[in-house]
Amino acid sequence: MYFTSINNIHRSPSPSQTITFIISFTKKNYNLNIIEMGSSLTRLLVFLSIFAAIALKSNSQYLLPITKHEPTNLFYTTFNVGSAAKSPVNLLLDLGTNLTWLDCRKLKSLSSLRLVTCQSSTCKSIPGNGCAGKSCLYKQPNPLGQNPVVTGRVVQDRASLYTTDGGKFLSQVSVRHFTFSCAGEKALQGLPPPVDGVLALSPGSSSFTKQVTSAFNVIPKFSLCLPSSGTGHFYIAGIHYFIPPFNSSDNPIPRTLTPIKGTDSGDYLITVKSIYVGGTALKLNPDLLTGGAKLSTVVHYTVLQTDIYNALAQSFTLKAKAMGIAKVPSVAPFKHCFDSRTAGKNLTAGPNVPVIEIGLPGRIGEVKWGFYGANTVVKVKETVMCLAFIDGGKTPKDLMVIGTHQLQDHMLEFDFSGTVLAFSESLLLHNTSCSTWPSQK
Repeated sequence: MYFTSINNIHRSPSPSQTITFIISFTKKNYNLNIIEMGSSLTRLLVFLSIFAAIALKSNSQYLLPITKHEPTNLFYTTFNVGSAAKSPVNLLLDLGTNLTWLDCRKLKSLSSLRLVTCQSSTCKSIPGNGCAGKSCLYKQPNPLGQNPVVTGRVVQDRASLYTTDGGKFLSQVSVRHFTFSCAGEKALQGLPPPVDGVLALSPGSSSFTKQVTSAFNVIPKFSLCLPSSGTGHFYIAGIHYFIPPFNSSDNPIPRTLTPIKGTDSGDYLITVKSIYVGGTALKLNPDLLTGGAKLSTVVHYTVLQTDIYNALAQSFTLKAKAMGIAKVPSVAPFKHCFDSRTAGKNLTAGPNVPVIEIGLPGRIGEVKWGFYGANTVVKVKETVMCLAFIDGGKTPKDLMVIGTHQLQDHMLEFDFSGTVLAFSESLLLHNTSCSTWPSQK
């Protein structure tokens, strides 16, 4: 809870004197210390009340858990939908889905479910909507299921989530008119058994995150911390560095900013200027980098166009050999594998293997996003680890897709207000992880 206090008000003898005040912020309260003020005390207090209300809204923060489904390495979140006191649904996280969909038969109560009509402003605000009689319909790609397209009736119901301050859960709040679509049971075929549907996290106006930030009039941003195991964190709006490990006064984990592009097409793309292995830049045709890299929460291992993959794998293998790491026969779907017994152990970030870095545009020049052993190799057998990148072929739709194995245990913040991505280095380098601090589940 945030509180506002006004201290040390001193009336000035002259009504014409300039009003001067100092506002200081803390996590627990806002302290407003007015040094001098004239006769307009009432108007000033009104102004301060409005300012405090804006600050409260700006720093509101909403939290959901992220669970990793170990057999498939997919990630889902859980929250209540509907009027029942406890009506949890598990929804797959997808950065490419525009409108959340689920099998509405999974809901415990349908009493508060309302159909969205075709002529309503809600239906018309959804890009690509359709109609079936008076009902609003929405058709969109299925990110993983056996059925490539999902069609469902657009509905509204209550969605409940937690508001939090620094990991302390203050209360449960509801989005009263959460808009999503009811898909058939066949749409779930091919998805992990715990999953009831797909949560829309695209940059589109109808995505879950856009609906929440609009409903509560808060900062249009969200953060994901995908866990390598255990429970991770999904923050909407607010300031996630109010929580550990980002609020340490001694050594807070820094974040790096880079622009996001592709939002008009419904994707999150980052511009790639170069790729490094063990500190050495790969020699690549510049045209291979012009499309940038797409971020995905449903692709597990980063997929690279063949020429990019070959250059990275060759450089990684040579650097690994120089470190005394022995190559072994490949294990599908991976092409380059190694004897894990010959690789030293990095004390915090997994096997001691060549570091892979992506060069990105920053505020001043190039910035690097580094990936260490825990994010660059994967254990496939007791003594075998493989380079955790996939050859995507000569002419893939996307030249680079950064998958969740690489994103695990990094804090990612998608900020729509500035169209930027803020990313941390691996939390493992700081002896923590996405599942270390408490979460709500």
